[in-house]
Amino acid sequence: MAYSEYLADRVRLTLRENLVLFTEKKMFGGICFFVDDKMCVGIFKEELMVRIAPEDQSRFLETEECRLMDESMKGFLYVSPQAIDMDEDLDKWVKRCLEFNPRAKASKKSK
Repeated sequence: MAYSEYLADRVRLTLRENLVLFTEKKMFGGICFFVDDKMCVGIFKEELMVRIAPEDQSRFLETEECRLMDESMKGFLYVSPQAIDMDEDLDKWVKRCLEFNPRAKASKKSK
């Protein structure tokens, strides 16, 4: 199992409930959800991958059950399954990603 299909269904539902148009792409051995052609949120194994404002990263690392995705990727975190067990907790993380998305830089398109 590369990623939790159950969590992917929960993320899809949360995005739809927030009236967000999104696309999906399998990558990193998981699945990522793109909003406005920018990586917004994803899943790897049982963890939620989030893209939040880099300036908020240290605050969340201190107070939430999450960890850095990679030292070089500022604003990308993995959130533990326990931290998103309740729908309202998952919704909180997805909304954080959606709030940052308009300011996020789009990936460079390969030619």
